[in-house]
Amino acid sequence: MSQENVELVYQFIDAFNRRDVESFLALCDTEVEYFSHVVELEGGGPYRGHDGIRRWWASLLAISPDFRVDIEEVRDLGDITLTRWRAHGHGAGSDVPMEQTQWAVGEWRHGKAVWGRVVLSEAEALEAAGIEE
Repeated sequence: MSQENVELVYQFIDAFNRRDVESFLALCDTEVEYFSHVVELEGGGPYRGHDGIRRWWASLLAISPDFRVDIEEVRDLGDITLTRWRAHGHGAGSDVPMEQTQWAVGEWRHGKAVWGRVVLSEAEALEAAGIEE
């Protein structure tokens, strides 16, 4: 089952990079929870459900319309995947480039993402996944 989850990560990122929100949401449980490191830094909580994902999607692309990620590694941890990717984009209006390595932890159930968090280090990702180094 877990190798299927690795394939789902690739489908998930492909849908995002193509800006296909419907295909992206088709891979999310209706009760999905997504924790954005930027929102958490500002004291906000997770995005919940498909409406929350739509809000996150719109706000991210308003800040960086060409934001995309390139997967560098996906680790199979059973129901959890740990993904390292390179994020790229430019600021809306300013055209200031952004490039950053990020880590995503996702939990999958019945072919759907039920929980996800993006962080800036492998240690944070392992901690979010409940794994000690």
